[in-house]
Amino acid sequence: MTSMANERELEGRVALVTGASRNIGRAIALALAGAGAAIVVNARTSREEAQAVVSEIAAAGGKAMAHLADVSDERAVHAMAQAALERFGRLDVLVNNAAIRDVTSIDEIGYAQWRQVTGIILDGAFLCVKACLPALRESGAGAIVNIGGMSGHTGAAGRPHVVAAKLGLVGLTRALAHDLAKDAITVNCVVPGLVETKRGASSGKPAHLHAPLLERRAKPEDVAAVVRLLAGPRGRSITGQDWHVNAGGYLG
Repeated sequence: MTSMANERELEGRVALVTGASRNIGRAIALALAGAGAAIVVNARTSREEAQAVVSEIAAAGGKAMAHLADVSDERAVHAMAQAALERFGRLDVLVNNAAIRDVTSIDEIGYAQWRQVTGIILDGAFLCVKACLPALRESGAGAIVNIGGMSGHTGAAGRPHVVAAKLGLVGLTRALAHDLAKDAITVNCVVPGLVETKRGASSGKPAHLHAPLLERRAKPEDVAAVVRLLAGPRGRSITGQDWHVNAGGYLG
């Protein structure tokens, strides 16, 4: 039997991955490209980093484009969706990964800072869904994957804005699963725990309740593998679910 790693189950499809220039987002973009999808690599400010991911995909024989956009800017998000359609002609997968991982106590956090963080994580996911929805409906097998965070389930000191927004993604996921089932669009939330990235573990005190059962942190590629499953044909019967990838650091 051919393994999934050797298949190109997303051949001919197109995926938009927000916050895809580094770490988990980059791994997701590479995994979906490895499955055969053309990738829209979104970043907010760093064209150089986004283009580096595009170059990695192209070097492996894939198709990709970089697009800079602040996902909390409605006009910028609609322009990004339009650019994807103009370049590739369709859009089948949306991965809402863009986030800010700020640590500020409730005594110090101001409303503008609250709005910035929740605007990118939660409002950004909403805006991307709204902009991409017509194309996802046209797909006939659309998939939305929201990238949550373990702190949204455990809580964490100094992150009221991040925790609220990440748990909000879970609620958005479940609501959209109901609303979009009739359009054959699946909606799921992948929830990383502590993940080995270039920036190391999430800043601040770890949110997990005990050491990971597997005595290690997950890797970005572990998260990406789950996203690939949910985006592809093997994930068509999965919707409205939270998928925790944390090496046993949190048992939901």
